[in-house]
Amino acid sequence: MSASADAARAAEILAQLSAPPRLAAFAELVRRGKEGATLAELAYTLDVPVQQAGEACARLTGAGLATGTGNGIYRADLDAVRQAVVAVDRLQPIAPLLAEYPNLRGFFAHGRLTALPPTMSDRYQQIGELFARFLALDGLYDEDEINRRLSAVTDDVASVRRMLVDTGWLERDNAGTTYGSARPLPAAATPAG
Repeated sequence: MSASADAARAAEILAQLSAPPRLAAFAELVRRGKEGATLAELAYTLDVPVQQAGEACARLTGAGLATGTGNGIYRADLDAVRQAVVAVDRLQPIAPLLAEYPNLRGFFAHGRLTALPPTMSDRYQQIGELFARFLALDGLYDEDEINRRLSAVTDDVASVRRMLVDTGWLERDNAGTTYGSARPLPAAATPAG
């Protein structure tokens, strides 16, 4: 499946779950697990008319989020949600680079940095290289531009910017307002296991 098809599928899954009645029905089916639920049971539990429970289940089934038909037992299918999450993760801007640094994946969740490794570790140096590759600087940039680029993958742009300077990948001028690449990147990533 292409990236655009993956993105379209993920968008469809999210759209189906964005409607409160379908989300409530899906959540109840997930809660019930393999046991599942009939339309009557769902209607009773959700305190909605059977017709509304049926419409929600029909849409969930059509989207591949549930299995079941008519008055039978409906069950949630979490594989569709898992696949959508994987598709969205693959579309994150750092994903192609992160694939070259598998030992750094634990510091990211859904394409966003969640923590930095200890400053004296090899991984701290590697994450510096990863972010230097991500920035792909080819000249001088003001702090706002560096922050804008980093904000695509982290909420803590100041810490990552500081880490890039500390690891020698980013150099700032004496005024602290302009940044540029401090050294050339190696030809290919050489991640450690």
